[in-house]
Amino acid sequence: MGNEITFKDIYREYYQKILRYISKLVSNEEAEDITQEVFDKVNRGLAGFKGKSQLSTWIYRIATNASLDKLRAPSFKRAAEELIEEAEDRNVWTNHKKAPVDQQLIRKEMSECVQEHIDKLPSDYKAVILLSEQEGLTNQEIADILQVSLDNVKIRLHRARSSLKEILDNACDFYHNEQDILACDRKSSIIKFKKSD
Repeated sequence: MGNEITFKDIYREYYQKILRYISKLVSNEEAEDITQEVFDKVNRGLAGFKGKSQLSTWIYRIATNASLDKLRAPSFKRAAEELIEEAEDRNVWTNHKKAPVDQQLIRKEMSECVQEHIDKLPSDYKAVILLSEQEGLTNQEIADILQVSLDNVKIRLHRARSSLKEILDNACDFYHNEQDILACDRKSSIIKFKKSD
């Protein structure tokens, strides 16, 4: 078949997309290694790919499974907890109430803030939010990738969005700044000082 897609074509079309997706599921340091592992599996499995699902669905399924396996590893959980503690320590002392700044910077901070809180979701919720909101996949595509029913995807998405909203409401104060751009300030309730006797 002269129309057959080659691994080189797949790599060129999907590598950056999958790397971006995985880096939002796991740490940036781990993303490159997991992405290489994913494409190694794609390369080895390409001959056996029967086309029962779309190629993109198959690749995202491999990427999701590899990422979730990594997230469930005890050593990864310990390292992630340490990174979250470090980030919270740094954020406690960040003053976000300074004069308005460039719109791009505000949007970047918002995006980083939301991503930080997405990272706190359970791995099943995190995967479904990223596939839907950031990768733009349909509920049916997500169901195929995660190998669950369409109803299950809808339930997970609803619960993930509700959990994320609750986390964000507890962690941030949202407002529109002078340029009418949605911005947020982290709530400083994390800081607890002990009274000296």
